[in-house]
Amino acid sequence: MFSLAKQVLLAGALSGALVGGVSAQTSAADEIARYRAMLQDGNPAELVVMRGEELWKQKRGPKQVSLEQCDIGLGPGVLKGAYAQLPRHFADTNQVMDFESRLIHCMVTLQGIPREEAVKNPFSGTGQRQTDIESITAYVVEQSRGAKIDVSQSHPMERAAYERGKTLFYMRGGPYDFACATCHAVEGQRIRLQDLPYFDNKQSAQRAFATWPAYRVSQGTLRTMQWRVWDCFRQQRFPELVFTSQASVDLITFLGVRGNGGTMDSPAIKR
Repeated sequence: MFSLAKQVLLAGALSGALVGGVSAQTSAADEIARYRAMLQDGNPAELVVMRGEELWKQKRGPKQVSLEQCDIGLGPGVLKGAYAQLPRHFADTNQVMDFESRLIHCMVTLQGIPREEAVKNPFSGTGQRQTDIESITAYVVEQSRGAKIDVSQSHPMERAAYERGKTLFYMRGGPYDFACATCHAVEGQRIRLQDLPYFDNKQSAQRAFATWPAYRVSQGTLRTMQWRVWDCFRQQRFPELVFTSQASVDLITFLGVRGNGGTMDSPAIKR
């Protein structure tokens, strides 16, 4: 995917960052930031976006129609800036939905794909080809690059989703007595030489939400926001978070509201 010269430069950047122990932590963070910037010039997510566009426009399912009339919040087929305003309340379902739950709704209602089939394989394995959901998500979020994050709290159900998500974020449990807040409500927290988003800081919260979905270099695949919260639950050893469940949408709503005012920069690239 990358030229040999770029791979050598990237390896050098990381090896330089990893040498020197604790005294090199600050420079390590700087080198990792430089590593990401170098990768962004030729982000593999661009290929996923292209496949997602094909899938969005392709006539599929029992009804043999495309997703081009899917309404993700700004009207049927309107994509520009729409992802930046999700999750939100949808009158036709009377639910607060994030993008992936809305996508499943459109696949079922527009294309006639059975729900159990649509949600069967939402996430790809390491090094595997992207799933249709991941690819379409990459395409749609790309249409919001540069848009301001504006997750609404005007509807009572949106406010309720935020409050439930806040409860989940701070709820401790599991065998390690962890919460999302264990990693993300402490300033200066770090893991694997990189800083963790601190959601009590507006700028940090904005940057965190703005850069998901993202291509994970270590896994060779693009990851969506649903995957991000699912994997956090896995790392906490919580019960598995069900794809597009109310809990997942509530937590994403909380994170999105905390990120309001930021500028979408996704698909981004992560280690």
